[in-house]
Amino acid sequence: MVLVSVLAVSGLTKSFGAVSVLNGVNFSVRSGERHVIIGPNGAGKTTLFNCINGLIAPDGGSVHLKETDLTRVPVFQRARLGLARTFQVTNLFAPLTVWENVTLAVQVFESSFFSWFHRKHLSRHWQDRAETLLTQFELFDKQNALVQNLSYGEQRQLEILLALAGSPTILLLDEPMAGLAAEDRPRLTQLILGLSRSISLLIIEHDIDVVFALADRVTVLHLGRVLISGSPEEVAGNSEVQEVYLGHEDAGTRG
Repeated sequence: MVLVSVLAVSGLTKSFGAVSVLNGVNFSVRSGERHVIIGPNGAGKTTLFNCINGLIAPDGGSVHLKETDLTRVPVFQRARLGLARTFQVTNLFAPLTVWENVTLAVQVFESSFFSWFHRKHLSRHWQDRAETLLTQFELFDKQNALVQNLSYGEQRQLEILLALAGSPTILLLDEPMAGLAAEDRPRLTQLILGLSRSISLLIIEHDIDVVFALADRVTVLHLGRVLISGSPEEVAGNSEVQEVYLGHEDAGTRG
């Protein structure tokens, strides 16, 4: 069986002044895979995500989504091509309702693919898509609530839901458990596990229990380089990983 790479990162480098943050990062994400990035504080994880989704330009190397070179493609075009992302801090329209957030997201992603002339058909199509997403993420009963009145865990669910509105090929989740109470983490973990395998996931996460619950493969970053990529069992049993991350007193902090 041939495993197809959905995302390929090759030789990625990035420096800020004299500080080198990424030093020739190479890895790939396979079709349908749940791939988790871990590493101690300062490893370059968030900078890596910023280069992949286009918020910052790398100094060298490339990012490919299937056959398409994304390295110099603007953020909005990457989203249109099938790359979606969430952030460590939720980025929602807090004064609007859950329903308004979802329908806006659906319209933004789908408006260019349909004719605005057929307004009645579009309205029903968007409503159906919004209802499907809300049901999938157990937020249908909250559709009329203001986002600012949701619990933080519910806001996290909504953020992932909005990222899925465009039916991406790959979804980047930047610390989805960040800020969540311990009792909320199992629920969000199960929701992520329940996502269709038609969507590949690249996840930064510092909660080791969540990492090993979600990951098909794990890539460990250390000082801007890939230390190892492998199965959760291979990574957990690697002595270098145990020294620089799993056994490090600062393991679990953001980087």
